[in-house]
This record gives sequence, C-alpha cells and structure tokens, in this order.
Amino acid sequence: LIYCYRKPKTKRAKRFLEKREPKLNENTKNAMLIKGGNANLTVTNILKDIYAVKKPFAVLYKRKNITRPFEDQTSLEFFSKKSDCSLFLFGSHNKKRPNNLIIGRMFDYHVLDMIELGVEKFVSLKDIKNSKCPEGTKPMLIFAGDVFDVNEEYRRLKSLLIDFFRGPTVPSIRLAGLEYVLHFTAVDGKIYMRSYKVLLKKSGCKIPRIELEEMGPSLDLVMRRTHLASDDLYKKSLKQPKGLKPKKKKNISHDVFGTTYGRIHMQKQDLSKLQTRKMKGLKKRPAEKSAEDGGATPKKSKSA
Repeated sequence: LIYCYRKPKTKRAKRFLEKREPKLNENTKNAMLIKGGNANLTVTNILKDIYAVKKPFAVLYKRKNITRPFEDQTSLEFFSKKSDCSLFLFGSHNKKRPNNLIIGRMFDYHVLDMIELGVEKFVSLKDIKNSKCPEGTKPMLIFAGDVFDVNEEYRRLKSLLIDFFRGPTVPSIRLAGLEYVLHFTAVDGKIYMRSYKVLLKKSGCKIPRIELEEMGPSLDLVMRRTHLASDDLYKKSLKQPKGLKPKKKKNISHDVFGTTYGRIHMQKQDLSKLQTRKMKGLKKRPAEKSAEDGGATPKKSKSA
C-alpha cells in the first residue's frame, strides 16, 4: 500500500490517483465477483450470470481464490483496493454449506457488512430461451414481503441488494428505457429472486399495455450467516459531505400540498405620516396645525 502515499512520478500515475480521490459525487459502485477455492459448476454459472446482469460495472475473477471471508477478510480488502470495487459477491461450495454465496460491501476499503446466502434452486440465463436486455440496462427493483421492513437482517439485506443492482444514477427516465425488472420476494424464510423483461404492447391508447416475460437468472435463496456493521460505523458510512447538503433557507415553509410560504420582517410603520387621499374634509385646520406645532402661528403684519 506504499504506492498510495508515494508522490506520482508520471502524469498517468497522477491521473490514476486523482480518479480514486474522494469526490462530492462518487462514481458508480463497481462489484467484484470472486470464486472460492472449491467452487462448483453451479456457483460458477451463477457468478457468470450476475456478471452479465451487472456489466459494465463489474469485475469477474476467473481464477479460484482460497479464502474464507467470515474468518479472514484481508484478501477481499486487497482485491477491493486493486480493482477499486466497493461491492463483492463471493461464491463457494462445500459439504457443510453447498452452493454458497456471500454478498457484501466495503467502506474505506474495509468490509462494512456481508450476508451469506444458500442457493437452493438456480435457473440460468441460457436455460430460458428468449431475448435478453442489452448490456448496461438499469433495472427496476421491487421488494415484496413485510419481513424486509420488520427484521433488521432482512432490512440490511434489502439495502445491500439495492446497492448491488441499482446501477448508475440518471437525471431523467424515458418510458422505453424501463425494460428490466428485478423482483425479490421474502416469504417463509426464503428469498426468491426473479428477473423479467418488460414488454410494451399496444393497448389502443397512449398508455401501453405492460407484460412481464421471465428472462433469468432465477434464484431461490436462504439466509445463513450475517456479519453486520455496528450502528456507529453504519451511521458513519451514511454521512454525507457538507457540500451535498442543501442549504437551509430561512423564513420559508411548505404545506402538505407543496405551496411555498415566506415570512417577511418589516420595521414598525409610523401611520401618522401615512399619505391618504386628498379631500377637503380631511384637511387640517390652522388651529390643529398650531396645536401640533406647540403654539400659535405669528400673525401677518398688515402692509401700509
């Protein structure tokens, strides 16, 4: 890690380090897909399919890596710094935990939280014979099941899946671009992951008729082990820089309908100097003027 603190000697190295510096608006999160030392064919195909869904924001390591993330996390942190990835998916297989997947994320190149999932059923992209979405399509994420909002582990898993599959942040959306759906259902202790292609059919009006066609991959998952960050560390990872926080505008409020109200502070007005409509009946008499001035007005001298 000495190269991170060494002064760059070339412009290429300087640009490389500048890309990895902290930014107000961070880059799209990349994911690394790693095979364990004893990964079987099922786990390998799962990683390939997830890589096809996640491209181009993913890195697939084809060689096997003998590591156990729940016991030693140094190798994951090394690969994270090497490939500049803050998300990871690790696949392994053994007799005690067959068809095992570990999904997690990093904070400051250290493991923040990770969840171990067991694959009970898998249908590959190749097993479903139909057209696929193009590479880099941003998916729509749907979560069904009350447990995603009630249980803390499932709530953290939901946040982790959103981070993993959300893709780049876009300023605007067009209707024809909504063509890929990832659906997660949690029921009876299992998590069902299904992916669909959105088909826009003619309906006889401006709004098209929508149909969903299963595209793959399809996974039936069960939660096994969890490694969740503490509340303080998790809160620290969610902290936003001051430059992104909207500046609070004083004396401005909004109601439930979105109407903006403003409060104006004015000095105390002297109503005695207020100019009113000029009428003969409102004119002050000489006696009233002298009373206001504090004395009688001097008489005019008669001319000789």
